[in-house]
Amino acid sequence: MLRKMMTQNPDALIVFTPSGKRGRFPLGTPVLTAARSLGVDIDSVCGGRAICGRCQINVGEGEFAKHGITSAVDHLSAFSKVEERYDKLRGLAAGRRLSCQTQLLADVVIDVPAESQVHRQVIRKAAEVRDIEMDPATRLHFIEVEQADMHKPSSDLERVYRALAEQWEVRDLTCNLSIIAQLQGALKKGEWKITCAVNSRVAGGGKELVAIWPGFHDRIFGLAVDVGSTTVAAHLCNLTSGDVVASAGLMNPQIRFGEDLMSRVSYVMMNPGGEKEMTAAIREALNTLAAQVAAEAKVELTDILEIVLVGNPVMHHLFLGIDPTELGGAPFALATGLAISCPARELDLKLNPGAQCYVLPCIAGHVGADAAGVVLSEAPQDSDEIILAVDVGTNAEIILGSKARLLACSSPTGPAFEGAQISCGQRAAPGAIERIRIDPVTLEPRFRVIGSELWSDEPGFDAAVATTGVTGICGSGIIEVIAEMYLAGIINQDGLVDGGMAAVSPRVRANGRTFTYVVRDGEPLISITQNDVRAIQLAKAALYAGVRLLMDKLGIEHVDRIRLAGAFGSHIDVKYAMILGLIPDCALENVSSAGNAAGTGARIALLNKAARDEIEGVVRRIEKIETAVEPKFQQHFVEAMAIPHKTAPYHNLSKVVTLPPVKEISTLDDGGGERRKRRRG
Repeated sequence: MLRKMMTQNPDALIVFTPSGKRGRFPLGTPVLTAARSLGVDIDSVCGGRAICGRCQINVGEGEFAKHGITSAVDHLSAFSKVEERYDKLRGLAAGRRLSCQTQLLADVVIDVPAESQVHRQVIRKAAEVRDIEMDPATRLHFIEVEQADMHKPSSDLERVYRALAEQWEVRDLTCNLSIIAQLQGALKKGEWKITCAVNSRVAGGGKELVAIWPGFHDRIFGLAVDVGSTTVAAHLCNLTSGDVVASAGLMNPQIRFGEDLMSRVSYVMMNPGGEKEMTAAIREALNTLAAQVAAEAKVELTDILEIVLVGNPVMHHLFLGIDPTELGGAPFALATGLAISCPARELDLKLNPGAQCYVLPCIAGHVGADAAGVVLSEAPQDSDEIILAVDVGTNAEIILGSKARLLACSSPTGPAFEGAQISCGQRAAPGAIERIRIDPVTLEPRFRVIGSELWSDEPGFDAAVATTGVTGICGSGIIEVIAEMYLAGIINQDGLVDGGMAAVSPRVRANGRTFTYVVRDGEPLISITQNDVRAIQLAKAALYAGVRLLMDKLGIEHVDRIRLAGAFGSHIDVKYAMILGLIPDCALENVSSAGNAAGTGARIALLNKAARDEIEGVVRRIEKIETAVEPKFQQHFVEAMAIPHKTAPYHNLSKVVTLPPVKEISTLDDGGGERRKRRRG
């Protein structure tokens, strides 16, 4: 078979996720060799001898429309004897291969799991400090139960119910069979004293006895989880004090099925049963996070009695085990947008057997429970001011309004802000450039990377980054470098790289028929190409157009306050976001980060059951705008391609930043040879 493949096609395409890097290689090339050639971040200590086991990979199976690939296990060489030996000695997870021992036979998609990456992503979704009124749905009650008496015939459960009513005024309870099965043993072990956990907001209403412990027990916890398309973050909270006792995050393992939401929906459409694969992957990730935070806080998993989840509509459907296909096209119908309450065990979550799960309501087909979490966190429904809240991710979710009226929409920004589709882009990890400044006279850059507080022109920088190196540019750095290139005159308002600046600095270099700005020479070479600029323009124009559409609906020309949420939104400099035209003009002192507002909303709903009623009511009155069917969206999008914008004034920004004058640039025309002038007004 290999000989036949080689005869038909001497090379094959390999695509690595989550980096998105791709290339063609001769058949028989080891996957690790291809990865190193493309600069893909795969760890290997033993030099490809299958000793360290750090170069493990997963093979994508099915049709990947975004990449134009049908990928399968047999597109790689068979499991080798060396891998069999390693598996026998140290163990390989199901489906894993050692990239150093695996050869390319046909087109394939390869996922590099987080534990196989040298520079693992920094999950930036920490819990925000927030004053939350404590009124959790699950509470503990220590009771003394009357012992069995032949002269007073009643069951142990009846006497437990009676004790809860008399000692705590907790009545009208139900419980499941697992509690009844444990009851007599717990009563005897506790000498007729037990601690009961009662959830007062279970599915179907009413109260339920969800857990029991012999004697006195005072440890009860809940999980607030934000299931993002790129990252998943979990906060373990003490349900008595409200304290966040541990937080953890990981990359969403569904990335191997597609970087963006529509790629994952497409995977399901083209691979029957694909939704089950993705559901299993995210549930396994949730269990991994639960185990991590429990271990960090030295808490038993059986002490976790509640979990509150938020996520965009596709994530929402997938972790609930619902096929998201209908969300892939008009009318973008949700299977359900209502809040969900169910036992956590129905989602295969390995917590206390009686643990309950609550999922916030979705707002619309592309505006999910995570946006509802942002609303709960930022409370625009209580404000007299017009508040714009944007959860910036691969799919930006936008909330605009005040107590008078609230609107919501989503905008398809894509993964460019997170480093994908950018030639030197990467996700946030040690070694990634996150801050950058360009001298407007010399065009010399200086930058800062994740993992060091020093700038590249400061003494000690090289030593500080010796272990990580300088590996690429993450989202916040990409925003800043494009904005700085604009301020320095390297690009004009149209985003066109000015080749004439090559006479000013050798950092502006010809790249085919366009020009590139080199941030850092060396290995790896880090530069910003014309295509990189265009990718960011497309992403920021999509976001701005969504915002502008909502402003039109409200009949306003400015907003009073802007809150940027999400891991990316939390780490960008708001000034540079405005210079780029990512957001509308606003007084800079009124633009701020909301942190992981979706996760904060989940935490509020976890710690205060009344907040669940509140958000369910607010969501019902939010007006949903579908950008895909709005005729003015395209007009707003085209105008927003300019930096910061073709027509919108930025008066507030102009008070603190000197924006460049209109600049004419000579460029090669499509025929090559002749030059023409481009002007941005």
